[in-house]
Amino acid sequence: MSLTAVQADLSLHHLEIQSSNPESLANFYSKIMDMKINKLSPEKFLCDGPARKIIITLGENKTLSNAGMVCRSENNLNRFKEFLDQKDLKLKEHNSEFYKAGSFSVQDPDNNVICFGVLKDSSPSHLKRIHAPLQHLTFASEDVVSFQNFYQNKLGFQVTDRVIKNNGELATCFTTSNHEHHTIACFKSSKSGIDHHSYEAGDWNFVKNWCDHFASHNIQLMWGPGRHGPGNNLFVFIEDTDGNWIEISAELETVHGRPVKNWPQEERTLNLWGNAIMRS
Repeated sequence: MSLTAVQADLSLHHLEIQSSNPESLANFYSKIMDMKINKLSPEKFLCDGPARKIIITLGENKTLSNAGMVCRSENNLNRFKEFLDQKDLKLKEHNSEFYKAGSFSVQDPDNNVICFGVLKDSSPSHLKRIHAPLQHLTFASEDVVSFQNFYQNKLGFQVTDRVIKNNGELATCFTTSNHEHHTIACFKSSKSGIDHHSYEAGDWNFVKNWCDHFASHNIQLMWGPGRHGPGNNLFVFIEDTDGNWIEISAELETVHGRPVKNWPQEERTLNLWGNAIMRS
């Protein structure tokens, strides 16, 4: 029996992003995001923290090479692959230092590469770092309707919330592949790419710790603290040296099959506490 993404219980594990100066960006993540650097080659760096991993490779700034999702078991991964085969999706073999044999990738309508696999057996991390696992990735797209159709109908993600413009146009779509409010989301924009990636601190005290950590390195918050409407999570945002937006989140809503909720496109939807950054 095949499994949808939600039934297979997929979670975001790592991102591979490009930079014209990967070593400099890796140093930023090491210092500011409290991660350890592993130099894989002169043009490729792995930044590693507890339950958060970013690979940085030489390329165009603010460009995603791929996003890696993990499945808890090989059986569930194979049953998820059966689901995708029924949708006539073109699956590509994907080799990764993180995954066991059998991992694969798909391309979404904006050519974002999403990878799926089961983690290789490894010893638990004993890195002493501030808590905040990598939790979700949000895209910008000119066509959020195509995003929703692909992730919901082709991959079997659950749509949790949507933001609707006054003219009825879809402005934002939140989708999840497990019990968390969203693992991949999308904002309407005049261009396609990464909007932000987010780390779930879980508790307000950890957000405070992160803010104190940022301040100790003279990194100012670009937005927040605030509370989103969709997801109901607390948040702060900073920007890395390439201009990628980074969110530290806490208290993200958990969902268990509730109906989709539609929100109006207004500042209060994006921030119940104050001002908002409106994408479109």
